[in-house]
Amino acid sequence: MTNFNDFLNEQMKDPAFKAEWEALDPEFSVIEAILKARKESGLTQKQLSERTGIAQTDISKLERGNANPSLRTLQRLAAGMGMRVKIEFVPENVSAVL
Repeated sequence: MTNFNDFLNEQMKDPAFKAEWEALDPEFSVIEAILKARKESGLTQKQLSERTGIAQTDISKLERGNANPSLRTLQRLAAGMGMRVKIEFVPENVSAVL
């Protein structure tokens, strides 16, 4: 059995799959950033919910990719973790590293 990266690398050879994967990259990046920041802050979803007033179920949805946060929501989450939001535009030829 192959690991996920091997599987993904094989799938990325298909131009249609690759285009769809790359179209979702910004959403994956937001999810990853939320999860990483919360874990680095040492907070549970419940604790972050209590600090921000955002329902724990909504934080869970964001972390699972089942909701798209507004910039205001991202700012509230960041503030609850003692952080700030930084948004960056990069040239299209810069791709994400797996």
